[in-house]
Amino acid sequence: MKKERVVVKIGSSSLTNPGGELSRTKLNAYVKSIVSLQESGHQVVLISSGAVAAGFSGLKYPTRPVTLAGKQAAAAVGQGLLMKAYTEAFNEYGIETGQILLTRDNFSDKSQYQNAYSTLTELLNRGVLPIINENDSIAVDELTFGDNDMLSALVGGLIHADCLIIITDINGIYDSNPKTNSNAKRYHFLSEVHDELFEEAGESGSNVGTGGMKSKLQAARTALSLGLRAFVGMSSGPSSLMDILAGKGDGTYIGFPGRFVLNSKKQWLRLHSLPTGEIMIDEGAKAALLQKGKSLLPAGIIEVSGYFESGAVVKVKDNKGQVIGKGQVNMSASEILQIKGKSSLEAAAMTVTQRAEVIHRDEWVHIEKGEDVNHGNYIRARKKS
Repeated sequence: MKKERVVVKIGSSSLTNPGGELSRTKLNAYVKSIVSLQESGHQVVLISSGAVAAGFSGLKYPTRPVTLAGKQAAAAVGQGLLMKAYTEAFNEYGIETGQILLTRDNFSDKSQYQNAYSTLTELLNRGVLPIINENDSIAVDELTFGDNDMLSALVGGLIHADCLIIITDINGIYDSNPKTNSNAKRYHFLSEVHDELFEEAGESGSNVGTGGMKSKLQAARTALSLGLRAFVGMSSGPSSLMDILAGKGDGTYIGFPGRFVLNSKKQWLRLHSLPTGEIMIDEGAKAALLQKGKSLLPAGIIEVSGYFESGAVVKVKDNKGQVIGKGQVNMSASEILQIKGKSSLEAAAMTVTQRAEVIHRDEWVHIEKGEDVNHGNYIRARKKS
């Protein structure tokens, strides 16, 4: 089997006992399975929920808290306990672990995004197992990924992983809810994630987790767009993750290996960058960008909106007002206003930049209709209890 870089996401429902508390027995079983992957030469990044489950009893809550403040307080106590449990379990096999807590800001800020990539790459190259969770104790609705399903997909894209494995308490994706419909049929393989699947998917199947199958489908769709294939299903036994990679998993496989991989710069532009202005272009410039793979030149620009400096990210709209992409500009808004509609030769005489392009093709990404260009297509507010 080819040695792969694998992201494994384990949800709260897969790590807890019936009372909603962290189960060391379940955690240790997943550790054994991850160890098998590493011993076979695969690189593994673990995305683990469970901080609230690990911490709420220490705060004397009788059950898992339902308020935002209660959950964040429990996460503050539980994150250290969760990490301690993982560290002790992996140390039994001689495996070092490293903790990383992320919020959406870490992805939106380009330097933090690059630093996260560098840190994760160094940890993997040194044989350390990175364990990642959302920084639940400080995150607010506007700064969340929605759930760890989407975080796992984005981390997979960031590190150019081969495969995303989402472990849940249901063995795959069905055409209807298998808990209420005994005739529900499971999808063993999906080449892509169609919109109809979201209508068939139910909400969270557990009062412990925050994401249901819709969340996992959205994560799988994002993973596919970033070049990963995905698996959604159950895991049990020390060889279960190896079985999943070998195609023998108890769940649903999504996508094909060897898909086109979006490089880190394009990932950041498409999914995480925050536009600070807008540029409207004509039909010729639109065709150059979308069909010919060209850069955006001053001659094709009709209008400029907003106040931004060179290096800012802007939305690019066609002459009907439809957003077609995002790009990082080489000039400020005031400079572009002066040269819009002019030839490159005329523009060069009017600006201080040495570059002819307003947006170079390497700093440009196409945005599909319906994607959220303000915060990337993955942002969804977390449900408030």
